[in-house]
Amino acid sequence: MIRVVLVDDQALMRAGFRALMDAEDGIEVVGEAADGAQGVALVGELVPDVALIDVQMPVMTGIEATRRIAADPRLADVRVVILTNYGLDEYVFEALRAGASGFLLKDTEPADLLQAIEVVARGDALLSPAVTRRLIGEFVARPPDRATPPGLEGLTRREREVTALAARGLTNEEIAAHMVISPFTAKTHVSRAMTKLGARDRAQLVVFAYESGLVRARVEGDAGADAL
Repeated sequence: MIRVVLVDDQALMRAGFRALMDAEDGIEVVGEAADGAQGVALVGELVPDVALIDVQMPVMTGIEATRRIAADPRLADVRVVILTNYGLDEYVFEALRAGASGFLLKDTEPADLLQAIEVVARGDALLSPAVTRRLIGEFVARPPDRATPPGLEGLTRREREVTALAARGLTNEEIAAHMVISPFTAKTHVSRAMTKLGARDRAQLVVFAYESGLVRARVEGDAGADAL
């Protein structure tokens, strides 16, 4: 059973999400909160598998709530998905930096929402290759909000390569084809890189790759961009 906490200041939105998930076998809404501060407290109390958190709320924003959840060692296994009305706006990359595993538009199709919860609950990032590339193109070239994270020197050559490829939006299967290795080996390299870097999930690995300078966003006409 996947246990979910809903954090949104709109009661009607919470009711809609709850009705959808309660009707699905294998997913259970275990709590609701109406602002970010309540959400952090509730997640700390219930320790769900997934927290769906609205990006803009009173008292505390969804981004700050995500940051506090991600910083709590007791909540290391809680996956945060940011809910937004705004698509790929300035909040999304900031949310990923804060520790979110991905994001969903509030008008997402019901079937896609349920699938997204399952994807995040099993530890995968809710970032399709297309979304990853759009995020890179629109946001990653901006100066980081914090110092470059340490740990790059601890990666092997192979681990640096798979991290760079993941940052460009490639799936494990695409990484395997590019490197002429098996998908299982590609997944193993990705997992080891995440462990060494302290990345919660693949989304955090993408953030690290760009903020560390391992890869950089492609600039039009820049033949050297995206180099390892």
